[in-house]
Amino acid sequence: MNNLRNSVQLIGRLGSNPEIKQLANGSKLATVNIATNESYKNAKEEWVEQTTWHRLVGWDKLAERMEKVFTKGKELVVQGKLNNRSYVDKDGIKRYVTEVRVVNFELVGSKQKTAALDVAGEAVEPF
Repeated sequence: MNNLRNSVQLIGRLGSNPEIKQLANGSKLATVNIATNESYKNAKEEWVEQTTWHRLVGWDKLAERMEKVFTKGKELVVQGKLNNRSYVDKDGIKRYVTEVRVVNFELVGSKQKTAALDVAGEAVEPF
């Protein structure tokens, strides 16, 4: 049951190719946004589609896989953990960010399953 704590699963489309950074300590970071869509009826009984954007982050070996596999428009299933952090921007304003730290992913409709890695870089079972 412990693995269900702080767990999120999203299905959506990538809004861009991932941004890759090589940090001074040798770590590799991949960031990319994914759009999820949901439909509902409003007060006038009209169907409304709502798009929500989520920031995904992946580290080291997982970042390398994201760099190779993720391209704008691809649909994927992502499993991860919510991460909340804050920072002070260049104007001295404190900003808050919520991100999904990717633990596992799989392309939707792909004939080839994507090998997934956990945050430690170990292989994990796909969904």
